[in-house]
Amino acid sequence: MTHAGCGSARQPGSPLLHAVVDDLVDIPAGEIVLRDEGTRASWTVEVDTFRLAPHPVTRELYLAVQGGPPPDSMGPRTPVTDVSWQDAVRFCNLLSEATGLTPCYSMGDDPDALDVVWNRDADGFRLPSEAEWEYACRAGSADVRYGALDDIAWYRANSGSSVHEVATKAPNAWGLFDTIGNVWEWCWDVFDPGVYGPYRVFRGGGWQDHPRACRASCRRKSHPTFRIDDLGFRLARSR
Repeated sequence: MTHAGCGSARQPGSPLLHAVVDDLVDIPAGEIVLRDEGTRASWTVEVDTFRLAPHPVTRELYLAVQGGPPPDSMGPRTPVTDVSWQDAVRFCNLLSEATGLTPCYSMGDDPDALDVVWNRDADGFRLPSEAEWEYACRAGSADVRYGALDDIAWYRANSGSSVHEVATKAPNAWGLFDTIGNVWEWCWDVFDPGVYGPYRVFRGGGWQDHPRACRASCRRKSHPTFRIDDLGFRLARSR
């Protein structure tokens, strides 16, 4: 196995890239109960302290690291979309290298990405686990979302059928923006390998979704090569 994307990152001294390191939000340790509505199963996960980006990766940042945006680019401060789970993993490694951190992932050539390995001792950027994502989204709230939907999220009723700039709605209690609405966000986890094989989890709801999808507990999944115009990702780092 090799690290994904080694040697491709641009602008290693860019203030934009290093600001990402400084802007991460410290998330305290705790516990979260995850639920799957389809199977009605629930399970409790202990969450260690970690750091999470205050908003999804923007097109501006993606361009600075990758050297080019995905197709159908919108404004620079809108969340990057049309990125697969594999794209997100490669980006995490490239950004880690560009900021002098140790990449978290190694990967081979498996088309289902089942050969991607997470080095949990690495200090670089990564995708949040599903438990980390929901725990951070809730920020201590037991409600279906951390505020009134129109105040915190871009969704079908108010988005004008388009993605919006990040951090233009109210944040949650821990200073995180857009965990609900605007774009769905890839997580590290395989959804249910016994039923769906390599499908990975994404969370949060997007700009074209109805309120039911814009809840902290809503889980969706797709193949790690899947790309669509309301799906992006958010960066995490271990403490």
